[in-house]
Amino acid sequence: MTSFKSIFDQYNWEETLSDILSKKEEDVIRAIQANKRTLEDFKALISPAAKPYLEEMAQLSRYTTKKRFGNTIQMYAPMYLSNECQNICTYCGFSMTNKIPRRTLTDAEILREVEFLKSKGYDHILLVTGEANKTVGVDYINNAIRLIRSKFANITIEVQPMDQEDYEQLIDNGLYAVLVYQETYHRAEYKKHHPKGKKSNFNYRLETPDRLGRAGIHKIGLGALFGLEDWRADSFFTALHLLYLQKTYWKTKYSISFPRLRPHSGGLEPKVVMTDADLVQLICAFRLFDEDVELSMSTRESEVFREHIVSLGITSISAESKTNPGGYVVEPQSLEQFEISDDRPTEEVVQMLKNQGLEVVWKDWANNWK
Repeated sequence: MTSFKSIFDQYNWEETLSDILSKKEEDVIRAIQANKRTLEDFKALISPAAKPYLEEMAQLSRYTTKKRFGNTIQMYAPMYLSNECQNICTYCGFSMTNKIPRRTLTDAEILREVEFLKSKGYDHILLVTGEANKTVGVDYINNAIRLIRSKFANITIEVQPMDQEDYEQLIDNGLYAVLVYQETYHRAEYKKHHPKGKKSNFNYRLETPDRLGRAGIHKIGLGALFGLEDWRADSFFTALHLLYLQKTYWKTKYSISFPRLRPHSGGLEPKVVMTDADLVQLICAFRLFDEDVELSMSTRESEVFREHIVSLGITSISAESKTNPGGYVVEPQSLEQFEISDDRPTEEVVQMLKNQGLEVVWKDWANNWK
């Protein structure tokens, strides 16, 4: 059965990065002026040569986003169910090697957290767990979805990669979308940061979106964790992955997220620093590359950065996020997966968006469980 791996294996990381870095001014101008942009255009738009054209890219990204999505932005909230994890990940506070108290929410605790999020207006929820199959495997996730599916228009998960039949079962129970980040598409660096656990299997993680597509999921979220390797090469492979998936599973919607390394217990310094200007450039490049893809911004980023980027291409945003199980009301002091940067209450973020002329969308799609 074919998968993205057959496409991915045709590319060399070093050659790809060298090609991006060698793009010239004329390549950037051609990409900006193109009606339909190719992967080569995307390389140009994320290259150093595009830096002088960032303002032009930003204005075009703003125009393109408004043309496709209007003056709207969707709100969502993550809800961490467990910090149990069987993986060793050098950049994560939940890593098995970190000696922290482990916590998995009960049904009653899940409902308490849900009650808080509903009081804030959220109708799109992202369920997050560590990767521990025995504790928070498919049965636990299935139970959580059944427990809350009547309360939300949209349920997304960011959990351990699963087999196709597991995803089919979750979809039948009301799952709408799955976020699965490759972290880095650099094989050697991936192995370095994931030395033990099921997550250390690079190919299994790489082929997860294929299993999701075959299972008939409504939406797949992609991304890389910027800081593990060169952001330009990782972004190119994310775009390559997106293009393959769109052609292969054309009934599915797609989103891209842009997480940068944030401080956590056990700390890892970025190998390659991605500046704010780099991130703006990348977000605009993705919008120019694909007018339809959803672009998401989490509370990892600062208040100031989020206020400036929301009108340049972002279509969904979180607020008041907690990255620890029970963090909203059950156990606010438990260990976070990583530190958030924008900790403003939901109401303040909503007002900021309205001040920029954006209409906040709480619900844009309803499942059949309402």
